[in-house]
Amino acid sequence: MLQTIPFVEGAFYHVYNRGNNKENIFDDAGNYLYFLKLWAKHIEPIAETYCYVLLKNHFHALIRIRENLSLSSKPSDLTRMARAEQAFANLFNAYSRAYNISKNRSGKLFSTPFRKKPVLSHGYIMELVFYIHANPQKQGFVSDFRFYEHSSYRNILSSKPTKLMREELLSYFGGLDNFIEYHEQKGDQLIRLEHDLEGED
Repeated sequence: MLQTIPFVEGAFYHVYNRGNNKENIFDDAGNYLYFLKLWAKHIEPIAETYCYVLLKNHFHALIRIRENLSLSSKPSDLTRMARAEQAFANLFNAYSRAYNISKNRSGKLFSTPFRKKPVLSHGYIMELVFYIHANPQKQGFVSDFRFYEHSSYRNILSSKPTKLMREELLSYFGGLDNFIEYHEQKGDQLIRLEHDLEGED
Protein backbone atom coordinates (compact mmCIF):
# COMPACT_ATOMS: atom_id res chain seq x y z
CA MET A 1 0.00 0.00 0.00
CA LEU A 2 1.29 3.48 -0.89
CA GLN A 3 2.41 5.40 2.17
CA THR A 4 1.85 9.17 2.23
CA ILE A 5 3.50 11.86 4.30
CA PRO A 6 1.44 13.80 6.85
CA PHE A 7 0.54 17.45 6.42
CA VAL A 8 2.37 20.03 8.55
CA GLU A 9 0.92 23.42 9.46
CA GLY A 10 2.41 26.32 7.54
CA ALA A 11 4.10 24.05 4.95
CA PHE A 12 3.76 24.12 1.17
CA TYR A 13 2.64 21.03 -0.75
CA HIS A 14 2.20 19.93 -4.32
CA VAL A 15 -1.07 17.99 -4.22
CA TYR A 16 -2.37 16.01 -7.14
CA ASN A 17 -4.69 13.18 -8.04
CA ARG A 18 -6.08 11.45 -11.09
CA GLY A 19 -9.05 9.42 -12.13
CA ASN A 20 -9.19 5.81 -11.02
CA ASN A 21 -7.57 3.67 -13.72
CA LYS A 22 -6.72 6.98 -15.47
CA GLU A 23 -10.39 7.58 -16.26
CA ASN A 24 -11.66 11.10 -16.92
CA ILE A 25 -12.80 13.15 -13.96
CA PHE A 26 -13.88 16.18 -16.02
CA ASP A 27 -16.05 15.90 -19.13
CA ASP A 28 -17.54 19.37 -19.56
CA ALA A 29 -17.20 22.97 -18.41
CA GLY A 30 -19.69 22.43 -15.60
CA ASN A 31 -17.49 19.71 -14.09
CA TYR A 32 -14.51 22.04 -13.83
CA LEU A 33 -16.58 24.81 -12.26
CA TYR A 34 -18.23 22.47 -9.76
CA PHE A 35 -14.88 21.02 -8.68
CA LEU A 36 -13.56 24.53 -8.01
CA LYS A 37 -16.71 25.35 -6.06
CA LEU A 38 -16.19 22.29 -3.87
CA TRP A 39 -12.49 23.12 -3.56
CA ALA A 40 -13.43 26.52 -2.12
CA LYS A 41 -15.84 24.87 0.30
CA HIS A 42 -13.62 22.06 1.56
CA ILE A 43 -10.01 23.12 0.99
CA GLU A 44 -10.02 26.87 1.53
CA PRO A 45 -10.70 26.52 5.29
CA ILE A 46 -7.58 24.37 5.78
CA ALA A 47 -5.20 25.61 3.07
CA GLU A 48 -4.22 28.60 0.93
CA THR A 49 -4.16 27.90 -2.81
CA TYR A 50 -1.34 29.42 -4.86
CA CYS A 51 -1.94 27.85 -8.26
CA TYR A 52 -3.69 24.92 -9.93
CA VAL A 53 -4.53 23.16 -13.16
CA LEU A 54 -7.44 20.86 -13.94
CA LEU A 55 -7.14 18.40 -16.83
CA LYS A 56 -9.48 15.71 -18.14
CA ASN A 57 -8.13 12.92 -15.98
CA HIS A 58 -6.06 14.62 -13.27
CA PHE A 59 -5.27 17.86 -11.44
CA HIS A 60 -2.34 19.58 -9.72
CA ALA A 61 -2.25 22.35 -7.11
CA LEU A 62 0.25 24.21 -4.96
CA ILE A 63 -1.13 24.83 -1.50
CA ARG A 64 0.04 25.98 1.92
CA ILE A 65 -1.57 24.42 4.98
CA ARG A 66 -2.98 27.09 7.27
CA GLU A 67 -1.56 27.54 10.75
CA ASN A 68 -3.59 27.18 13.94
CA LEU A 69 -6.49 25.40 12.28
CA SER A 70 -9.57 26.10 14.37
CA LEU A 71 -10.93 23.29 16.49
CA SER A 72 -14.17 22.96 18.40
CA SER A 73 -14.08 21.97 22.05
CA LYS A 74 -15.48 18.48 21.50
CA PRO A 75 -12.89 15.89 22.55
CA SER A 76 -13.97 13.58 19.72
CA ASP A 77 -12.98 16.08 17.04
CA LEU A 78 -10.22 15.21 14.60
CA THR A 79 -6.73 16.56 15.17
CA ARG A 80 -5.66 19.53 13.11
CA MET A 81 -3.74 17.57 10.51
CA ALA A 82 -6.37 14.85 10.35
CA ARG A 83 -8.83 17.63 9.55
CA ALA A 84 -6.66 18.65 6.62
CA GLU A 85 -6.58 15.08 5.33
CA GLN A 86 -10.32 14.74 5.84
CA ALA A 87 -10.97 17.95 3.91
CA PHE A 88 -9.50 16.36 0.77
CA ALA A 89 -11.48 13.17 1.35
CA ASN A 90 -14.64 15.26 1.65
CA LEU A 91 -13.81 17.09 -1.58
CA PHE A 92 -13.27 13.89 -3.55
CA ASN A 93 -16.34 12.20 -2.07
CA ALA A 94 -18.64 15.16 -2.74
CA TYR A 95 -17.43 15.58 -6.31
CA SER A 96 -17.56 11.84 -7.00
CA ARG A 97 -21.18 11.59 -5.81
CA ALA A 98 -22.29 14.44 -8.08
CA TYR A 99 -20.24 13.19 -11.04
CA ASN A 100 -21.52 9.62 -10.73
CA ILE A 101 -25.13 10.80 -10.57
CA SER A 102 -24.72 13.06 -13.60
CA LYS A 103 -23.00 10.32 -15.65
CA ASN A 104 -25.16 7.45 -14.38
CA ARG A 105 -22.07 5.60 -13.21
CA SER A 106 -21.00 3.98 -9.96
CA GLY A 107 -17.76 3.12 -8.22
CA LYS A 108 -14.61 4.94 -7.26
CA LEU A 109 -13.76 8.00 -9.36
CA PHE A 110 -10.39 9.10 -7.92
CA SER A 111 -7.21 7.15 -7.21
CA THR A 112 -6.53 6.68 -3.51
CA PRO A 113 -4.68 7.88 -1.63
CA PHE A 114 -4.22 11.27 -3.25
CA ARG A 115 -0.60 12.38 -3.65
CA LYS A 116 1.19 15.22 -1.85
CA LYS A 117 4.81 16.29 -1.87
CA PRO A 118 6.39 18.92 0.38
CA VAL A 119 7.77 22.00 -1.38
CA LEU A 120 10.92 22.96 0.46
CA SER A 121 12.59 25.84 -1.36
CA HIS A 122 11.98 29.11 -3.18
CA GLY A 123 13.42 27.71 -6.40
CA TYR A 124 11.25 24.61 -6.15
CA ILE A 125 8.14 26.78 -5.84
CA MET A 126 9.01 28.64 -9.05
CA GLU A 127 9.73 25.43 -10.96
CA LEU A 128 6.56 23.81 -9.65
CA VAL A 129 4.35 26.76 -10.57
CA PHE A 130 5.59 26.56 -14.15
CA TYR A 131 5.21 22.76 -14.16
CA ILE A 132 1.60 23.09 -13.03
CA HIS A 133 0.72 25.80 -15.53
CA ALA A 134 2.55 24.09 -18.42
CA ASN A 135 1.02 20.68 -17.77
CA PRO A 136 -1.80 21.01 -20.35
CA GLN A 137 0.80 21.64 -23.06
CA LYS A 138 3.06 18.83 -21.89
CA GLN A 139 0.07 16.48 -21.94
CA GLY A 140 -0.92 17.58 -25.45
CA PHE A 141 -4.24 19.21 -24.55
CA VAL A 142 -3.19 22.58 -26.01
CA SER A 143 -0.31 23.89 -28.12
CA ASP A 144 0.34 26.77 -25.70
CA PHE A 145 -0.43 26.47 -21.98
CA ARG A 146 -0.94 30.25 -21.71
CA PHE A 147 -4.32 29.86 -23.44
CA TYR A 148 -5.59 26.90 -21.42
CA GLU A 149 -8.88 27.74 -19.68
CA HIS A 150 -8.78 25.52 -16.61
CA SER A 151 -5.64 26.70 -14.85
CA SER A 152 -4.72 29.60 -12.59
CA TYR A 153 -2.25 31.16 -15.07
CA ARG A 154 -4.60 33.76 -16.57
CA ASN A 155 -6.15 34.35 -13.16
CA ILE A 156 -2.71 35.29 -11.81
CA LEU A 157 -2.28 37.79 -14.67
CA SER A 158 -5.69 39.35 -14.00
CA SER A 159 -6.47 42.19 -11.60
CA LYS A 160 -9.89 40.74 -10.75
CA PRO A 161 -10.57 39.58 -7.19
CA THR A 162 -9.47 36.01 -6.51
CA LYS A 163 -9.23 33.53 -3.67
CA LEU A 164 -5.80 32.53 -4.93
CA MET A 165 -2.75 33.83 -3.05
CA ARG A 166 -1.91 35.95 -6.08
CA GLU A 167 0.29 38.64 -4.51
CA GLU A 168 2.14 36.13 -2.35
CA LEU A 169 2.81 33.93 -5.38
CA LEU A 170 4.03 36.85 -7.49
CA SER A 171 6.43 37.85 -4.72
CA TYR A 172 8.34 34.59 -5.27
CA PHE A 173 9.01 35.73 -8.84
CA GLY A 174 9.77 39.35 -7.96
CA GLY A 175 6.51 40.71 -9.36
CA LEU A 176 4.12 40.25 -12.26
CA ASP A 177 6.56 41.16 -15.05
CA ASN A 178 9.09 38.60 -13.84
CA PHE A 179 6.34 36.02 -13.44
CA ILE A 180 5.34 36.49 -17.08
CA GLU A 181 8.95 36.50 -18.29
CA TYR A 182 9.75 33.31 -16.36
CA HIS A 183 6.80 31.51 -17.92
CA GLU A 184 7.58 32.82 -21.39
CA GLN A 185 11.22 31.74 -21.23
CA LYS A 186 10.39 28.30 -19.86
CA GLY A 187 7.51 28.00 -22.32
CA ASP A 188 9.77 28.79 -25.26
CA GLN A 189 12.20 26.12 -24.05
CA LEU A 190 9.34 23.64 -23.87
CA ILE A 191 8.18 24.46 -27.40
CA ARG A 192 11.74 24.08 -28.76
CA LEU A 193 12.06 20.72 -27.00
CA GLU A 194 8.76 19.55 -28.48
CA HIS A 195 9.88 20.58 -31.95
CA ASP A 196 13.21 18.77 -31.51
CA LEU A 197 11.42 15.60 -30.42
CA GLU A 198 9.05 15.80 -33.40
CA GLY A 199 12.06 15.92 -35.70
CA GLU A 200 13.57 12.71 -34.35
CA ASP A 201 13.34 9.52 -36.41
